[in-house]
This record gives sequence, C-alpha cells and structure tokens, in this order.
Amino acid sequence: MTNWLPSLSDGAGPIYVRLADRIEADIAAGALPAGVKLPPQRNLAFDLGVTIGTVGRAYALVRERGLVSGEVGRGTFVLGSSEEPSRQPQPEVFGGTRFAPTPGKLRMDSTAAPDVGQARVIAEVAARIARDHAGDLLDYVRQPLPSWLEAGRAWLSRPGWEPETDAIVPTAGAHAAIMAVIAAMTSPGDRIVFETLTYSSIARSAALIGRRPVLVEIDSEGMIPEDFEHVCAQQHPKLAFLMPGLHNPTLATLPEDRLAEIVGIARRHNVWLIEDMVFGNLVDGAPGPLVLLAPERTFHVGSLSKSVAAGLRAGWVACPPHTAQRVHTASRMVSGSLPNYLLTETAARLVLSGEANTIRRSVRAETAAREAIARTIFQGSDFASRPDIPFLWMKLPEPWLSGLFRRAALEEGVLVDEEDEYKPTRTDRTHHRIRVGFSSIPSREDVKRGFETIRRVLEGGIAGHDSFG
Repeated sequence: MTNWLPSLSDGAGPIYVRLADRIEADIAAGALPAGVKLPPQRNLAFDLGVTIGTVGRAYALVRERGLVSGEVGRGTFVLGSSEEPSRQPQPEVFGGTRFAPTPGKLRMDSTAAPDVGQARVIAEVAARIARDHAGDLLDYVRQPLPSWLEAGRAWLSRPGWEPETDAIVPTAGAHAAIMAVIAAMTSPGDRIVFETLTYSSIARSAALIGRRPVLVEIDSEGMIPEDFEHVCAQQHPKLAFLMPGLHNPTLATLPEDRLAEIVGIARRHNVWLIEDMVFGNLVDGAPGPLVLLAPERTFHVGSLSKSVAAGLRAGWVACPPHTAQRVHTASRMVSGSLPNYLLTETAARLVLSGEANTIRRSVRAETAAREAIARTIFQGSDFASRPDIPFLWMKLPEPWLSGLFRRAALEEGVLVDEEDEYKPTRTDRTHHRIRVGFSSIPSREDVKRGFETIRRVLEGGIAGHDSFG
C-alpha cells in the first residue's frame, strides 16, 4: 500500500478525469511504480473530499488506458511496461451484470444465452436491416412498429394463453420492461412485494426511484401464500414481483394451487402482479402462466436474453387491459426514448421468421449438455439444477459461508454469485448457497474446468483460505 495522495489543483475538466490524468502522470514519473497498490477507493475519496463514485470512475478510466489492473477483493495495482493487458483470447471475460470484466477469470456469475452459432444469424439479419433501412437508423423511434408488437405477442404466448397485440409494449430488455411497469403503476413511497430471494436488481432499482421493497417468505416451491396474505394485510403493497415459471436463483416453479391462492390474495388486496418469464421461457411443462389466471392485473414479461442473445437487449411486456399506454409512456419517460431501432427490429425479425425458436432449441440442447457435466462432477453434492436452465443453486457444506466461498473461488480463478446477490434488502436469513452459472463461458471444456475448480475448493475446505482479507 502506498501513501500516495494526488493533487487535483492542476488540469481541467471533471474531477474524475483530472484524477485519472494525475494517476497516469505519476505512473510515468515513477511516483507510482509497477506493482504498487492504489489506495482503496473509499480511503482516497475521504482524503480528497470527493465521492467514492468519482474515484471509481477515475480508476475505471486508467484501467481502460491499460495502466492498472483491478481484481475484485484484492484492489487496483499499477502495471509494468511489459504487463500490457493480453490481447490474446482469455477464458470468458465478458458478460455478467454485477462486476466489471475480470481478465483471466472464468465467469460463472452470468447466465446469458450460450454461444450456439447465433451470432452469424443475428449479423446477417442486422446487416440486411442496415442496408435496406439505413434512414431509420438515423432518427428517433417515434412509435413501435406493428411487427414489433406482433413479435412480442408471438414470443410471450404460452400454452392456453395468447396476448392481444395492442397489449404489448416493446422494451430494451426485461429489466427495462419491469421498471416501466413499476414506474407506471406505483408512486414514490408505495410498497412492492419481493420474495426473500429474487432477482434483486429490480428491488434495488425500485428503491432507487423511491419505492419501498417488502419481503415475503419462500420455501422449496416458491412464494408462501400465507405470508403474502399477511404482508398484504399489514403493509398494503401496490404491486408484487414474481418468477413463477422458473425462480432465480432457487429453480422453483410455483405449483398451480399456489398460483391460484396468490391470485386470490392479490384480488382481495388489489395488488398488481409482475410475472417475470425470462427463465420460464426455457422451461417445458411449467404450470400455466399467472396471467392466465389473473389477466386483469398481471404484467407478463419476457425477453431474448437467456434464450437467444443477451446483447440484443430486446424484451416485451403484455399488459392488462387499458394499461399498455401508461407503461409505454413510462418506458419512454424513464429511458428517454423508445427501444433501439436496429436491435428491436433484429429481434422482431428473428422471432417472426422462426429463427429465434431455432436458436432457443439449440440453447436448450447446449444447456442440457453442460448441466450433465455438472451432475457428473458434483455427484454427491447438495445442489438444485435442471437440464433446461443455465445455473446451479448449490448448498455449501459446513463451515463455508457464501461470501467466503466466493472469495476462495475467485482466488482460484472462478467467479460465482454468493447468496447476498439475491437478497432484495438486508435480512438475517442465511442459506449458505451460491449460484453457479455456466452458459456464458464459450466452451464445454472451460465449463468443465470451472466446475472442477469449484469442486476442488469445496473439498479443500476453508482452512486454506484467509477469511480476514
């Protein structure tokens, strides 16, 4: 650790740029020699009287310049002149939503659709659009195209249920769709129900715009109706967020009797429902969608991220009667525009041509092959998995804690998600579990290597890892 403290009195522009420039100058001058660790962001922010975010942006900028390397849990270090970041392909350094790419690490904290050759198909479709509709790429999107709505209707349809096209709102992915619904149907201060384990980015985003997350307990089958009833009676939430078709991270699917109970409770307490089917879209034989039971209050959300390609950023929400325009307006107001023309048109063409379903079948087959590898390597371990879903929900043996295991796996070159990533608010509940994603890594060989590393860390025990770092 260095006692280096930069002066920001010189230079022009934003503070973070001046700080990045000072770091670069001091590296060039030898004041920050190769291998030295930069001060922790929080400490430097305090010493300079700036925000942690300002320091974080500066550190990110000097990483982009190739001057330093950063690693989660260790810090930021100055690179030597011969330590330029490798331009050779690295094992899976892209993807994920919670951490910046970490060179040389196997990213088993992401569940984007695996590479099954869909890039070539997507590129061909996008090239045709750019060639034939170049003018549309130069302007704002004023209104969704009818084909975008039809594609949403086709993609969201489930056995026994098919939305009307005038109920469809296209968005830049499922997260954007869910946040548009929350912005449209609730007000600052309103309470929103989340399960005690869930896709917590939605809860955190909702809190950021002034909504108040409240928790409902879950068990091995999903949300517990009795606790939902209690929370509704005591806290009067406006909306509930669920993943009944396939729960992330537990892999539970809500049985039909619970779906019916939840719908009855929502009706009694006048609660809107958001049904996130991003993973459910991969599942065969799941119970009928929640929207089939409660079409008057359910917003049914889906996207292409897990089934086709996460980079397309294409999603849709099917809205209850007379609410689609509110959601459309909220989406436009929150994001500043309608969805990107090129990406949404590409997604719509993939869906309407049948290519998206072809890709989805290949994705499911690749996922099943990788899940079979996991079952072999982790035989005897306590974990939940499905052949159609690209992650495991793994119970850690005593005395592992999920945060400590994550750090230990990172030391061995593998990124996994600890359970706190799925807690929407602070809670005393511990499950001693990790989520292991295996779709974003390019090859099955690297997936197998990642699984073997995790197994080795599990069997090696906690004694070989420093819990005080």
